Amino acid sequence: MFIPPVLAYKNNTPAAQFQGKTSSITEIADLRVFHHHIYEFKKGIRNLILTTEKSKYKETIASRLQKDNIDFVIHDIDKNKINVYFGAKECIDVIKTFNPKLNELSAEQDFMLGIMLGYDRVKQCARYMRIKNGEIKLGKKPL
Repeated sequence: MFIPPVLAYKNNTPAAQFQGKTSSITEIADLRVFHHHIYEFKKGIRNLILTTEKSKYKETIASRLQKDNIDFVIHDIDKNKINVYFGAKECIDVIKTFNPKLNELSAEQDFMLGIMLGYDRVKQCARYMRIKNGEIKLGKKPL
């Protein structure tokens, strides 16, 4: 199998060194957004990150965040997906008080989460009012 000698995302390792290790290449590709979020957190761009990842990487993700001394919480979505929150301890402490299921957050929790994730404040205020006025229903959407 030929792998072009481009730089792999993880540790800037040349991809040629991963020949025959397709699981490593797949993992690097699958977790590239996760690794970019770590970069953004370390640079101070974000205080809180929420990313949805494949469940099979749960231990890898937890290990990496522990290694970097980054506070985090992981919630299972289903057998294949997890929601990973990480960032400032103060933000993670707030997340720990929320229901793990995003579709079961209160209007206030939905608002707070959006603000903490850096969403547009005015749009979050408008969304909050639409929820409170019954225009948006939180909870499970019908299939």
